[in-house]
Amino acid sequence: MQYAARKIVESMRLGSRTAEEEKDALGEYFVETESWRKVYEDEADLIYAPKGGGKSAIYAMLRGREGELFDRKILLVSAENPSGVTALQGVQQNPPTPEHEFIRIWKLYFVSLIAKTIEDYSIKNHASKTLLNELSKAGLHTPQKRSLAQLVRDVVDYIRSPIPSVSSLTGSLPITTETGTVAPTATITFSEPSQSERQRGLIGVESLFELCNETFSLADFKVWILIDRLDVAFADSPRLERNALRALFRVYSDLQAYSNIALKIFLRSDIWDAVTDEGFREASHLTRRLDIRWNSNSLLRLAVQRILRSDTLCHHYQVDRNKILASSDMQMELFHKVYPSQIDRGGRKPKTFDWCLSRTKDGTENNAPRELIHLLSEVRNEQLKRCDNGNDNPTGESVYDRQSFKDAMNVVSEVRLKQTLYAEYPSHREKIEKLHGQKATQTLATLSELWEVSSQDCINYAEALATIGFFEKTGNFYRVPFIYRPALEMIQGEAKSTKGN
Repeated sequence: MQYAARKIVESMRLGSRTAEEEKDALGEYFVETESWRKVYEDEADLIYAPKGGGKSAIYAMLRGREGELFDRKILLVSAENPSGVTALQGVQQNPPTPEHEFIRIWKLYFVSLIAKTIEDYSIKNHASKTLLNELSKAGLHTPQKRSLAQLVRDVVDYIRSPIPSVSSLTGSLPITTETGTVAPTATITFSEPSQSERQRGLIGVESLFELCNETFSLADFKVWILIDRLDVAFADSPRLERNALRALFRVYSDLQAYSNIALKIFLRSDIWDAVTDEGFREASHLTRRLDIRWNSNSLLRLAVQRILRSDTLCHHYQVDRNKILASSDMQMELFHKVYPSQIDRGGRKPKTFDWCLSRTKDGTENNAPRELIHLLSEVRNEQLKRCDNGNDNPTGESVYDRQSFKDAMNVVSEVRLKQTLYAEYPSHREKIEKLHGQKATQTLATLSELWEVSSQDCINYAEALATIGFFEKTGNFYRVPFIYRPALEMIQGEAKSTKGN
């Protein structure tokens, strides 16, 4: 049995924590949920999910089915690099403050992206010719290949050139080598130009979008501009992020007037909440939105679909993939054959799958696919270590041991704390680390003593930590969820105030 169990465990490839790391294999075990269908069938433009909640997986799968979408007369354009340095680095290095400047940047960037796409696909008609000509005169389109970061940089430079007035943006005036006279140049204005202004060469940015829309209409195509990784683009400045995203959603509303152009925006739910916490009137008009939510059934199917990738496992347990995936009861039964039925023995202790969910949710009660997949991947690694060390075989039908789950949680907790929480909220690190070795359930009185702060400051700090999911607030108690406890070596139980309160 030991040899057979090891072969089964070795054959299981459960994937990586993030869609970016597993994009090449994602199609093999991607769960085609109702959320995916709505995006794929163009029923949603704004895709919200908690961190690790699957929005980037949908984004990656769209990119992976570019050929299918092309057959449906849809062209995909990525407005951000899928990994590495953000395309918007040029904005971060010399950031604008007001929303109206971001609106201009977004609009000219999207026009530039569309122009690049038109040339890449050799779409030729009178509208595309006029569009490319206008942008070429403004210096915003060239035959040379340019990266996304360079497109952004060119747009920012154009907008911030010293020539623009308040209402318009003018490119430099090139001198022709033949005559020494000023060559015609385009002036892009963000208000509708008058007749005399049009005669002088001004063109409104909305006219550019009309040309884009007409280009695709004549070619019988639509273009989807995909925008992901917005949490990375402006991570160092909440104010910059807020202005950039509010401007982006205003631009999204403006572009809904064009039937052949669509923005598909993938955004973390908590960032959307931060963008709108001071009020955002346009939010009520953003109706083509999708909030990705996971429950125990959808997470179980996600896990089992990945488990079933192993032919060795399917043969050993003599299961039919399609039959298993058609029944949630059969999925649960298989899960508890492959893994032990319980991690902690006892009549009142949870089944293993429920144990996994309780250990991977944060203080907001959110269970994200990322942590569940990470846990099961680490369980596999730990089980192989146990095999190498000659530990006893798992009991019953299971090919995994209970201890592998407990050991795996140490790794998952460490990664979640240091690579996610500390990385995203470095200002909270000092307060969190003071909880190292402490009881998992705290009160404002015990936290005030531990942090050595006033009652009011303690409330502010504790509420902030609850907002980001480090604390689960229940009544007067602030409880650290299981996912953070191993990394902080926290102790089960309730802390007591030394002042006896």
